[in-house]
Amino acid sequence: MKCRDKRMKQPRFRRSTLMKSLLLPGLLFSASVLASYPQYNEESVYSGGQTVIHEGHIYEARWWTQGEIPDKDNPWGPWKLIGPADGTNPDPDPDPDPDPDPDPDPNPPGDTYPGQWPAYKNGNVYTAGEKVSHVGNVYEAQWWTQNEAPDSAEPTGVWKYLGKAETPKDPDPDPDPTPDPGNGIIGQNPDGSYIMSKAFLDKREAALTDSPEFRAALASIATRDNAVVEAVSPGSAANPDNVQRVEKLISPTKWDNLFPERNAAYTYDNFLKAVAKFKGFCATYTDDRAAKSDDICAKSLAVMFAHFTQETGAHNPFSPNPEWQQGLYFVRESGCSADSNSCGYNSECAASNWQTEEWPCGTDSNGQYVKYFGRGAKQLSYHYNYGPFSDFIFNDVTVLLNDPDRVAESWLNLASAVFFFVYPQPPKPSMLHVIDGTWQPSAADIAEKRVPGFGVTTMIINGGIECTQDTEKPQSVNRIKYYRGHAEALGVPIPADEQLGCAGMKAFNADSASFGLYWENDWSYNKDNPGGKSFACKVISNYQTPHTTLKKGDYAKCVQRYYGVTVE
Repeated sequence: MKCRDKRMKQPRFRRSTLMKSLLLPGLLFSASVLASYPQYNEESVYSGGQTVIHEGHIYEARWWTQGEIPDKDNPWGPWKLIGPADGTNPDPDPDPDPDPDPDPDPNPPGDTYPGQWPAYKNGNVYTAGEKVSHVGNVYEAQWWTQNEAPDSAEPTGVWKYLGKAETPKDPDPDPDPTPDPGNGIIGQNPDGSYIMSKAFLDKREAALTDSPEFRAALASIATRDNAVVEAVSPGSAANPDNVQRVEKLISPTKWDNLFPERNAAYTYDNFLKAVAKFKGFCATYTDDRAAKSDDICAKSLAVMFAHFTQETGAHNPFSPNPEWQQGLYFVRESGCSADSNSCGYNSECAASNWQTEEWPCGTDSNGQYVKYFGRGAKQLSYHYNYGPFSDFIFNDVTVLLNDPDRVAESWLNLASAVFFFVYPQPPKPSMLHVIDGTWQPSAADIAEKRVPGFGVTTMIINGGIECTQDTEKPQSVNRIKYYRGHAEALGVPIPADEQLGCAGMKAFNADSASFGLYWENDWSYNKDNPGGKSFACKVISNYQTPHTTLKKGDYAKCVQRYYGVTVE
């Protein structure tokens, strides 16, 4: 989940936005209509397929986006470069096309393509290399696509015709499938669907996530039971080790000094409970970093405090306190409330898609959708972020979807910020792994200015708005100022060579990913399985799905979702 701050430096005003991760298919447009496209506006919201002009080029939104500036040098971003805005033809005097076939065959005769391939299904996501059958033909996806049929009236070239589909042999009219431990299928239901072994699926999940990168991520997001969290109190000898470490660094008096203008909901008790929930935050390291555990904790706090000071600060130039001490002023997004005339953040709730299926919006006593505006230190917004966070904290997506104000009123107001600090978003690492040294930049990262330091944490949080430009944006300048203030207050030295800004830094791309965060259907063909289907899922990192690789058991849910199997 990705939170982005849209506020410029203004007294007592803030706005945050989030990027919705759902990818949507694009369309191609002819040069004759380019001139009618609107200029890109950083304040506007764009959905997949919308087209804009920016710095002399036409761009098309690949998915929902706001505040992410089109960049022709970033093929992984939300904007796809269409062409120059002047509509000129690259060939000023092309040879005329010969008379076309008056009734061309879109799929010329060819050899039969071997194998049995899954039928194309509208709504499914297909990635480069995946093959499907459709109306008697076999096609191969050339890039990511969804809702673009191979025989679309407006083809984009995403599907490559391979040949005629094989005619399947007549099956046994009443087959009795033999259990096959090799694919996990252990039986069949009366309705024809299959039964798969839970032990097999769990073993497969463990194998696909058995890497140092996955183990490090899982350790950093490990949590404690909420009953343990609720029992935490200042000075208690029973407090977890990481809480006691934080107490040594920040006393109740220190908390008051760091955040003298905070909302009353951000209590010291809530702060300690938020730390207690996450075992990996301010933890004791057991490797060669053990002696640095206190230092890593202090720097992590300074970085986290700097960012939520930017996002929830009063930003009041007339305050007697410097701006770095004005953090946590807002607990709810400015101007937002449950009032029907207030900001919404629930227009997506009526949509029919996998997001509303997985994270169904709650309703109030009048039957109206509740509002998912920004709440807490990270200003958590939108149902598709409240749902996953609720699942992570309560193992139940509905708790916060039905009662989002818990994120404002309870220790979740600070736990949401800690969660965002420790949780990776491949291809971006977590901020914790930047600070504790787990993340090490590749040669490509270094070449694009993504190196350890405060600056790359800004890229992780809000890079699409604040980074990639040649000069430092005002928001980034603010964050640096707040980091310096909190670092000094916590006794954190800032090395002279630490990269604090993110000007000129390129966005993380697929080459930066050390592991994938989501499970997706494995569309590959398996001749030994019923219908040639894989009955499996695969790891991906470049878009969001309902199932995460960091939650045990989600692999089985992914297989259930795509293959309708029963797991026993």
